[in-house]
Amino acid sequence: MAYTGEIISLVVAVSWTATALFTDAAGKRVRPIPLNLIRMLMSITLLALTLWVVLGSPYPVYADGKTWFWLAMSGLVGYVFGDFCLFSAYAVIGSRFGQLFMTLAPPVAGIAGMLFLGESLSLMSWLAMLVTVSGIGLSILNRGRNGRLSFKLPFKGILFGIGAGVGQGLGLVLSKVGMNYYTAALPTDAPAAMETIMPFASTFIRAVAGTVGFAALVALRRGFSAVGTGLRDGKAMKLILMATIFGPFVGVSLSLMAVNYTKAGIASTLMALTPVLIIWPYSIIFRQKVTFREVIGAVVSIVGVAMFFL
Repeated sequence: MAYTGEIISLVVAVSWTATALFTDAAGKRVRPIPLNLIRMLMSITLLALTLWVVLGSPYPVYADGKTWFWLAMSGLVGYVFGDFCLFSAYAVIGSRFGQLFMTLAPPVAGIAGMLFLGESLSLMSWLAMLVTVSGIGLSILNRGRNGRLSFKLPFKGILFGIGAGVGQGLGLVLSKVGMNYYTAALPTDAPAAMETIMPFASTFIRAVAGTVGFAALVALRRGFSAVGTGLRDGKAMKLILMATIFGPFVGVSLSLMAVNYTKAGIASTLMALTPVLIIWPYSIIFRQKVTFREVIGAVVSIVGVAMFFL
Protein backbone atom coordinates (compact mmCIF):
# COMPACT_ATOMS: atom_id res chain seq x y z
CA MET A 1 0.00 0.00 0.00
CA ALA A 2 1.38 3.41 -1.01
CA TYR A 3 2.11 5.93 1.76
CA THR A 4 1.65 3.31 4.50
CA GLY A 5 4.29 4.92 6.72
CA GLU A 6 2.85 8.38 6.20
CA ILE A 7 -0.66 7.20 7.09
CA ILE A 8 0.58 5.44 10.23
CA SER A 9 2.49 8.59 11.23
CA LEU A 10 -0.69 10.65 10.98
CA VAL A 11 -2.49 8.06 13.12
CA VAL A 12 0.28 8.50 15.71
CA ALA A 13 -0.28 12.27 15.71
CA VAL A 14 -3.99 11.65 16.29
CA SER A 15 -3.08 9.21 19.08
CA TRP A 16 -0.90 11.82 20.79
CA THR A 17 -3.74 14.32 20.41
CA ALA A 18 -6.13 11.89 22.11
CA THR A 19 -3.77 11.21 25.02
CA ALA A 20 -3.27 14.96 25.54
CA LEU A 21 -7.03 15.55 25.70
CA PHE A 22 -7.66 12.57 28.01
CA THR A 23 -4.81 13.67 30.28
CA ASP A 24 -6.07 17.24 30.36
CA ALA A 25 -9.51 16.03 31.41
CA ALA A 26 -8.07 13.62 34.00
CA GLY A 27 -5.88 16.41 35.38
CA LYS A 28 -9.00 18.31 36.37
CA ARG A 29 -9.86 15.43 38.74
CA VAL A 30 -6.45 14.15 39.89
CA ARG A 31 -3.35 16.22 40.70
CA PRO A 32 -0.30 15.85 38.38
CA ILE A 33 1.99 13.74 40.60
CA PRO A 34 -0.62 11.14 41.69
CA LEU A 35 -1.93 11.07 38.11
CA ASN A 36 1.55 10.33 36.78
CA LEU A 37 2.14 7.58 39.34
CA ILE A 38 -1.11 5.86 38.37
CA ARG A 39 -0.26 6.24 34.66
CA MET A 40 3.23 4.76 35.19
CA LEU A 41 1.75 1.72 36.96
CA MET A 42 -0.69 1.22 34.08
CA SER A 43 2.15 1.58 31.55
CA ILE A 44 4.26 -1.04 33.33
CA THR A 45 1.32 -3.45 33.34
CA LEU A 46 0.61 -3.03 29.61
CA LEU A 47 4.29 -3.24 28.67
CA ALA A 48 4.89 -6.30 30.87
CA LEU A 49 1.96 -8.07 29.20
CA THR A 50 3.40 -7.21 25.78
CA LEU A 51 6.87 -8.51 26.70
CA TRP A 52 5.35 -11.67 28.17
CA VAL A 53 3.30 -12.40 25.04
CA VAL A 54 6.21 -11.78 22.64
CA LEU A 55 9.23 -13.04 24.63
CA GLY A 56 7.67 -15.21 27.30
CA SER A 57 9.10 -12.95 30.01
CA PRO A 58 7.33 -9.96 31.62
CA TYR A 59 10.59 -8.06 32.18
CA PRO A 60 13.42 -6.90 29.85
CA VAL A 61 15.79 -9.76 29.11
CA TYR A 62 19.50 -9.26 28.25
CA ALA A 63 19.55 -5.70 29.66
CA ASP A 64 22.84 -5.14 31.50
CA GLY A 65 23.76 -2.60 34.18
CA LYS A 66 24.70 0.20 31.76
CA THR A 67 21.45 -0.30 29.88
CA TRP A 68 19.43 -0.03 33.08
CA PHE A 69 21.39 3.03 34.24
CA TRP A 70 20.96 5.12 31.09
CA LEU A 71 17.35 4.11 30.47
CA ALA A 72 16.53 4.75 34.13
CA MET A 73 18.11 8.20 33.83
CA SER A 74 16.00 8.74 30.72
CA GLY A 75 12.91 7.76 32.69
CA LEU A 76 13.72 10.15 35.51
CA VAL A 77 14.37 13.03 33.12
CA GLY A 78 11.68 12.28 30.54
CA TYR A 79 8.91 10.97 32.77
CA VAL A 80 9.45 12.36 36.26
CA PHE A 81 10.70 15.81 35.23
CA GLY A 82 9.28 16.11 31.70
CA ASP A 83 5.84 14.60 32.24
CA PHE A 84 5.41 16.29 35.61
CA CYS A 85 6.05 19.62 33.85
CA LEU A 86 3.78 18.64 30.93
CA PHE A 87 0.84 17.61 33.12
CA SER A 88 1.34 20.67 35.31
CA ALA A 89 1.32 22.79 32.13
CA TYR A 90 -1.97 21.14 31.15
CA ALA A 91 -3.41 22.15 34.52
CA VAL A 92 -2.28 25.79 34.16
CA ILE A 93 -2.46 26.57 30.40
CA GLY A 94 -4.30 23.56 28.94
CA SER A 95 -3.19 20.72 26.68
CA ARG A 96 -3.34 22.85 23.52
CA PHE A 97 -0.57 25.20 24.65
CA GLY A 98 1.16 22.39 26.55
CA GLN A 99 1.55 20.42 23.32
CA LEU A 100 2.80 23.53 21.54
CA PHE A 101 5.77 23.69 23.91
CA MET A 102 6.57 20.07 23.07
CA THR A 103 7.87 21.31 19.72
CA LEU A 104 10.90 22.43 21.75
CA ALA A 105 11.88 18.76 22.13
CA PRO A 106 13.69 18.41 18.75
CA PRO A 107 15.93 21.47 19.36
CA VAL A 108 16.73 20.26 22.88
CA ALA A 109 17.41 16.76 21.57
CA GLY A 110 19.73 18.22 18.94
CA ILE A 111 21.78 20.12 21.52
CA ALA A 112 21.80 17.13 23.91
CA GLY A 113 22.94 14.93 21.01
CA MET A 114 25.96 17.20 20.60
CA LEU A 115 26.84 16.83 24.28
CA PHE A 116 26.16 13.12 24.84
CA LEU A 117 26.53 11.51 21.41
CA GLY A 118 29.03 13.74 19.63
CA GLU A 119 26.47 14.61 16.94
CA SER A 120 26.75 17.85 14.98
CA LEU A 121 24.09 20.38 14.05
CA SER A 122 23.93 22.00 10.62
CA LEU A 123 23.11 25.64 9.96
CA MET A 124 19.63 24.50 8.90
CA SER A 125 19.14 22.85 12.31
CA TRP A 126 19.98 26.07 14.13
CA LEU A 127 17.61 27.96 11.81
CA ALA A 128 14.94 25.35 12.57
CA MET A 129 15.33 26.07 16.29
CA LEU A 130 14.79 29.77 15.64
CA VAL A 131 11.67 29.11 13.57
CA THR A 132 10.24 26.75 16.21
CA VAL A 133 10.78 29.24 19.04
CA SER A 134 9.33 32.03 16.86
CA GLY A 135 6.16 29.99 16.33
CA ILE A 136 5.77 29.49 20.06
CA GLY A 137 6.38 33.18 20.67
CA LEU A 138 3.75 34.10 18.09
CA SER A 139 1.20 32.01 19.98
CA ILE A 140 1.92 33.12 23.55
CA LEU A 141 2.84 36.81 23.18
CA ASN A 142 0.43 39.74 23.03
CA ARG A 143 1.04 43.38 22.17
CA GLY A 144 -0.77 45.63 24.61
CA ARG A 145 -2.29 49.04 23.95
CA ASN A 146 1.00 50.68 24.90
CA GLY A 147 2.76 48.65 22.20
CA ARG A 148 4.71 46.52 24.67
CA LEU A 149 4.87 42.74 24.33
CA SER A 150 3.60 40.63 27.20
CA PHE A 151 2.75 37.00 27.86
CA LYS A 152 -0.93 36.14 27.48
CA LEU A 153 -0.42 32.95 29.48
CA PRO A 154 0.50 32.57 33.16
CA PHE A 155 4.30 32.66 33.46
CA LYS A 156 4.16 29.55 35.67
CA GLY A 157 2.47 27.64 32.85
CA ILE A 158 5.09 28.83 30.35
CA LEU A 159 7.89 27.57 32.61
CA PHE A 160 6.15 24.21 32.95
CA GLY A 161 5.77 24.05 29.16
CA ILE A 162 9.46 24.78 28.59
CA GLY A 163 10.36 22.17 31.19
CA ALA A 164 8.19 19.62 29.38
CA GLY A 165 9.95 20.24 26.06
CA VAL A 166 13.38 20.08 27.70
CA GLY A 167 12.53 16.87 29.55
CA GLN A 168 11.18 15.21 26.42
CA GLY A 169 14.19 16.15 24.27
CA LEU A 170 16.85 15.27 26.83
CA GLY A 171 15.04 12.07 27.81
CA LEU A 172 14.99 10.99 24.16
CA VAL A 173 18.76 11.33 23.83
CA LEU A 174 19.38 9.46 27.09
CA SER A 175 17.08 6.72 25.76
CA LYS A 176 19.20 6.47 22.63
CA VAL A 177 22.34 6.05 24.74
CA GLY A 178 20.63 3.32 26.78
CA MET A 179 19.35 1.49 23.71
CA ASN A 180 22.84 1.56 22.19
CA TYR A 181 24.10 -0.26 25.29
CA TYR A 182 21.11 -2.62 25.09
CA THR A 183 21.96 -3.50 21.49
CA ALA A 184 25.59 -4.15 22.42
CA ALA A 185 24.49 -6.42 25.30
CA LEU A 186 22.37 -8.71 23.11
CA PRO A 187 23.88 -12.18 22.60
CA THR A 188 24.25 -13.56 19.09
CA ASP A 189 21.55 -16.16 19.76
CA ALA A 190 18.96 -13.61 20.95
CA PRO A 191 15.45 -14.18 19.51
CA ALA A 192 14.73 -12.36 16.26
CA ALA A 193 11.79 -10.66 17.97
CA MET A 194 14.21 -8.72 20.20
CA GLU A 195 14.89 -6.21 17.44
CA THR A 196 11.20 -5.32 17.28
CA ILE A 197 10.43 -5.55 20.99
CA MET A 198 13.55 -3.78 22.31
CA PRO A 199 11.94 -0.30 22.32
CA PHE A 200 9.10 -1.70 24.43
CA ALA A 201 11.58 -3.34 26.81
CA SER A 202 13.44 -0.03 27.01
CA THR A 203 10.21 1.83 27.71
CA PHE A 204 9.50 -0.69 30.49
CA ILE A 205 12.80 0.22 32.19
CA ARG A 206 12.04 3.93 31.80
CA ALA A 207 8.56 3.37 33.27
CA VAL A 208 10.01 1.52 36.27
CA ALA A 209 12.31 4.48 36.96
CA GLY A 210 9.39 6.84 36.46
CA THR A 211 7.28 4.88 38.92
CA VAL A 212 10.03 4.96 41.56
CA GLY A 213 10.53 8.69 41.00
CA PHE A 214 6.86 9.59 41.25
CA ALA A 215 6.37 7.28 44.24
CA ALA A 216 9.21 9.12 46.00
CA LEU A 217 7.59 12.49 45.22
CA VAL A 218 4.23 11.25 46.50
CA ALA A 219 5.90 9.98 49.70
CA LEU A 220 7.74 13.28 50.25
CA ARG A 221 4.49 15.18 49.85
CA ARG A 222 2.56 12.61 51.89
CA GLY A 223 0.20 12.34 48.98
CA PHE A 224 -0.72 8.66 48.95
CA SER A 225 -4.22 9.62 50.05
CA ALA A 226 -4.51 11.61 46.79
CA VAL A 227 -3.46 8.48 44.87
CA GLY A 228 -6.14 6.52 46.70
CA THR A 229 -8.71 9.19 45.87
CA GLY A 230 -7.73 8.99 42.21
CA LEU A 231 -7.98 5.19 42.19
CA ARG A 232 -11.50 5.40 43.64
CA ASP A 233 -12.58 7.98 41.05
CA GLY A 234 -14.05 5.78 38.31
CA LYS A 235 -14.23 8.53 35.69
CA ALA A 236 -10.66 9.66 36.37
CA MET A 237 -9.39 6.07 36.08
CA LYS A 238 -11.10 5.64 32.72
CA LEU A 239 -9.54 8.88 31.47
CA ILE A 240 -6.06 7.90 32.74
CA LEU A 241 -6.37 4.42 31.19
CA MET A 242 -7.31 5.91 27.82
CA ALA A 243 -4.43 8.39 28.10
CA THR A 244 -2.05 5.51 28.85
CA ILE A 245 -3.30 3.36 25.97
CA PHE A 246 -3.13 6.15 23.39
CA GLY A 247 0.16 7.48 24.77
CA PRO A 248 2.95 5.13 25.88
CA PHE A 249 1.29 2.01 24.44
CA VAL A 250 -0.38 2.64 21.05
CA GLY A 251 1.67 5.76 20.31
CA VAL A 252 5.00 4.00 20.81
CA SER A 253 3.90 0.91 18.88
CA LEU A 254 2.71 2.79 15.82
CA SER A 255 5.62 5.25 15.83
CA LEU A 256 8.04 2.33 15.64
CA MET A 257 5.98 0.79 12.87
CA ALA A 258 5.90 4.06 10.91
CA VAL A 259 9.68 4.35 10.56
CA ASN A 260 9.76 0.89 8.99
CA TYR A 261 7.64 2.13 6.09
CA THR A 262 8.93 5.66 5.49
CA LYS A 263 11.92 7.89 6.24
CA ALA A 264 12.40 8.77 9.90
CA GLY A 265 12.36 12.51 9.12
CA ILE A 266 9.01 12.30 7.32
CA ALA A 267 7.52 10.16 10.09
CA SER A 268 8.82 12.48 12.84
CA THR A 269 7.44 15.57 11.12
CA LEU A 270 3.98 14.08 10.60
CA MET A 271 3.90 12.76 14.17
CA ALA A 272 4.70 16.27 15.41
CA LEU A 273 1.41 17.65 14.03
CA THR A 274 -0.33 17.27 17.41
CA PRO A 275 -0.19 21.02 18.29
CA VAL A 276 -2.20 21.72 15.11
CA LEU A 277 -4.53 18.72 15.30
CA ILE A 278 -5.46 19.44 18.91
CA ILE A 279 -6.76 22.97 18.21
CA TRP A 280 -10.22 22.05 16.90
CA PRO A 281 -11.21 19.29 19.38
CA TYR A 282 -9.75 21.27 22.30
CA SER A 283 -11.79 24.36 21.42
CA ILE A 284 -14.97 22.26 21.26
CA ILE A 285 -14.42 20.07 24.34
CA PHE A 286 -13.17 22.84 26.63
CA ARG A 287 -15.11 25.66 24.90
CA GLN A 288 -12.14 27.96 24.45
CA LYS A 289 -11.77 30.45 21.63
CA VAL A 290 -8.77 29.98 19.34
CA THR A 291 -7.33 33.00 17.54
CA PHE A 292 -5.94 33.01 14.02
CA ARG A 293 -2.59 34.09 15.41
CA GLU A 294 -2.44 31.04 17.68
CA VAL A 295 -3.15 28.74 14.72
CA ILE A 296 -0.40 30.39 12.66
CA GLY A 297 2.00 30.10 15.60
CA ALA A 298 1.34 26.36 15.88
CA VAL A 299 1.86 25.90 12.14
CA VAL A 300 5.13 27.87 12.22
CA SER A 301 6.39 25.69 15.09
CA ILE A 302 5.62 22.55 13.06
CA VAL A 303 7.48 24.03 10.09
CA GLY A 304 10.46 24.51 12.41
CA VAL A 305 10.29 20.85 13.43
CA ALA A 306 10.12 19.80 9.76
CA MET A 307 13.22 21.87 8.96
CA PHE A 308 15.27 19.65 11.28
CA PHE A 309 14.89 16.82 8.79
CA LEU A 310 15.66 18.70 5.56
